[in-house]
Amino acid sequence: QVQLVESGGGLVQAGGSLRLSCAASGRTFSSYAMGWFRQAPGKEREFVAAINWSGGYTSYADSVKGRFTISRDNAKNTVYLQMNSLKPEDTAVYYCAADRLPIRGYASRLSYEYEYWGQGTQVTVSS
Repeated sequence: QVQLVESGGGLVQAGGSLRLSCAASGRTFSSYAMGWFRQAPGKEREFVAAINWSGGYTSYADSVKGRFTISRDNAKNTVYLQMNSLKPEDTAVYYCAADRLPIRGYASRLSYEYEYWGQGTQVTVSS
């Protein structure tokens, strides 16, 4: 059974930074793409960023491009989301997710292509 555990969320002022981490266990982490999604109150879950199995391909939502950076450390079975220049509209619960298929050349933006999900970590950005 794959387990994903997010950490690093919290309260930050607008313009500040946070780094989210997602530690994975239960299967060969390095073979699978990983994604970050978020869900704000009253809104649907949305794609934030994704990285393929090797780290050689990344994808970002337009709303975070240039501010957020996704990365992974396959030796530590961990994926990160560095969030800079945070805005109040970034407030949400952030979830990491693991792809259902191994060695996919790209990193999907589609939530249904992710099989495993973490419990989420709250990010609150005050104005």
